[in-house]
Amino acid sequence: MGGTRTAHWQIHACVFLWGFTAILGKLITLPALALVWWRMALVSVALLLAPRVWRGLRAMPARLFRAFAGIGVLVALHWLTFYGSVKLANASVAVTCIALAPVFLALVEPRIAGRKLDWRELLLGLAVVPGVAMVVGGVPRGMHIGIAVGVLSALLVAVFGALNKRLVEHADPLTVTCVELGAGAAFLGLVALAMAAPGPGPVMPVPGLRDAGLLLVLAMACTLLPFALSLVALRRLSAFQAQLAVNLEPVYAIVLAVLLLDEQRELSPTFYAGVAVVLLAVFARPLWQQARLRARV
Repeated sequence: MGGTRTAHWQIHACVFLWGFTAILGKLITLPALALVWWRMALVSVALLLAPRVWRGLRAMPARLFRAFAGIGVLVALHWLTFYGSVKLANASVAVTCIALAPVFLALVEPRIAGRKLDWRELLLGLAVVPGVAMVVGGVPRGMHIGIAVGVLSALLVAVFGALNKRLVEHADPLTVTCVELGAGAAFLGLVALAMAAPGPGPVMPVPGLRDAGLLLVLAMACTLLPFALSLVALRRLSAFQAQLAVNLEPVYAIVLAVLLLDEQRELSPTFYAGVAVVLLAVFARPLWQQARLRARV
């Protein structure tokens, strides 16, 4: 019992730390492409210092390596659009859009897993539509492009989440993370080279002292640490318990955005009412799935 209680605290600590990612994305002055590249590169280098990761890389079949590298490109695009949404709108808008990921997962996962579409799940997902409409109506018109980019980010997280769920059991999780983030960093480096204008300026901006410190916090405290901690916590928690905790990330992030960035000045009460509708629908999905599983027993 004590172990389960500790695991609950651990997973909530992870979610709380993940909630800072949008805040840090707003505070870091680098453009989204450079921000994501530095985040992925720093975590990849840190993981390569672990002997366990090297053992996992040597044991990983080439076909599986290529599959995880491909997923890493999707992760890079997800983070790029997520931080793009933060920059184009704000942290609260970006994390609210990510709350739509379970809705997209209801559509994407059946295709990837090779099972039939569950229309009840889809209808439950459609319950977020009124909330999304309220969110759009509750932000300034200039932030609408940020919402569109954030919705694309939610779609990407659903796709790579479903792919990871299918493949991650075939390799060590830390090794998988290293491959995916390393491949994502390499992909973004190529994108930066392709976008670079002729001239003496750097292809990838080097962060200043303040940005470098924030990037280290983002990479180590908000990416690597919660990932490792979540692996420990998930050994004692059910998928249902973990999902309920992870669904709290937008709540933590929005509260932090209000406290640290004063974002409530930019958003109307309609936005927060829409957030409440979206979160109710997101929380209803795992509760409904749990009730359905109990009915089968």
